[in-house]
Amino acid sequence: MTTLVQQVKKSLFFRLLLIFGFTVVSFFLIISLSLRAINQTEITIETIPDFYMRNVESIIEDIGTPPNLSNAMRLAEELDWTINIRNPIMRWSSDPDYRLDVDNSTFSRNLTTDAEVRNINNEDIIRVNRGGYDFYLYQRSLDENRINFFVVYVGSALAVIVLFLNYFMVNNLLAPLRMLRRGAERIQKGDLGYRVESNRQDELGELTESINLMADSLQSMLEAKRQLLMAISHELRTPITKAKLRLEFMSESEEKEQLREDIDEIDLLISDLLEAERLNNEHAVLVDEPVFISEFVQGVSEQFLDYEGGINIERPEEDREFYLDRLRFRLLITNLLNNAIRHGESNPITVRLEYRGDRAVLEVIDQGEGIPEEHLGQITEPFYRADSSRQRNTGGFGLGLYLCRLIAQAHGGELMIRSKSGGGTHITVNLPSHPPDSKSASAGPMTAAR
Repeated sequence: MTTLVQQVKKSLFFRLLLIFGFTVVSFFLIISLSLRAINQTEITIETIPDFYMRNVESIIEDIGTPPNLSNAMRLAEELDWTINIRNPIMRWSSDPDYRLDVDNSTFSRNLTTDAEVRNINNEDIIRVNRGGYDFYLYQRSLDENRINFFVVYVGSALAVIVLFLNYFMVNNLLAPLRMLRRGAERIQKGDLGYRVESNRQDELGELTESINLMADSLQSMLEAKRQLLMAISHELRTPITKAKLRLEFMSESEEKEQLREDIDEIDLLISDLLEAERLNNEHAVLVDEPVFISEFVQGVSEQFLDYEGGINIERPEEDREFYLDRLRFRLLITNLLNNAIRHGESNPITVRLEYRGDRAVLEVIDQGEGIPEEHLGQITEPFYRADSSRQRNTGGFGLGLYLCRLIAQAHGGELMIRSKSGGGTHITVNLPSHPPDSKSASAGPMTAAR
């Protein structure tokens, strides 16, 4: 018995087989009982109880000869029988529909000298001849259709109940699949710290454990990649510093200037990589301090007023104090404006700040080339660029918007992008007045809208 219970717990297919067997047996019982009920109904119509056989004399005496039709009708109602009385000048029946044609009945057996049992359509009739009258007694017609329909309705109701029970059992059996789907979606979106909880011991439990192990492996590999990337970036700082020092001893020339730009670009790339990995690390810490956000946005944006297309700054007169990491928030605004200028095609750029409840909403809107819809879901991923050609005049390394997303999420906010090809780009950053209590900066998915 214990082995069977363990097998049921560990095998999803065995439980499905049991549910299927329960359904088959239940339907078989319902059909069998329904047919038996219908057959029993038919039998009660065909069989005359012995009680009426023994008391037929007293029934006829109560009716009398000549017959008292009131007594006959009363007895017919009390006994739930049909009484038919005939003689050459009289034809009366308690059943106005004359369900049975008693004239065509055939002799079966004698009860007394003046009483006999006759038969028609496999149904027994008692015939008594007394005082010149023929008395026919037989069971009143039962509404077979009504009874049959009742049996059908009851059987159908039981079948529906069984099906609903099956649905709830199968639904409960497969409930972990919904948990697995939600867990897989969260892991697919980058939440590698999420684990699907399950105490199942069957195949679904094994699948849950496999998915959790897969998430552990992915998390370990990504953490190892981050550590390697940070180590390499740190190690590259030393040769870059040496190259800068040697560059200072070179005589001024176009080649020296080009070399300086290349070294600065590599240095900037290393800085961005280190900053991205710090923000993307579960132990990243924000240095948050009170900042008057409207004044801060104004100050950072004014550094780009020499842009030929013009920058329009819209901010509320009221200034509010928000707790922000000043350096990282400056980097966020700078990257957004650099991105807008790079792709703005010399059209005006709008920087708008407003308050919505206790949150600040920063918008950077350009009227440039825009982003094709198929790139919106990945445009804030590291090193992803809508323009696959990495030419200097088309932009940097694809880390700018990635850093912006990480900074917004580290502050407990979100970054949203609405854009279409040729229609400009509208980037919105939504920030709370205080960063979350947690010191970790999650690198979850960006919300992109069109």
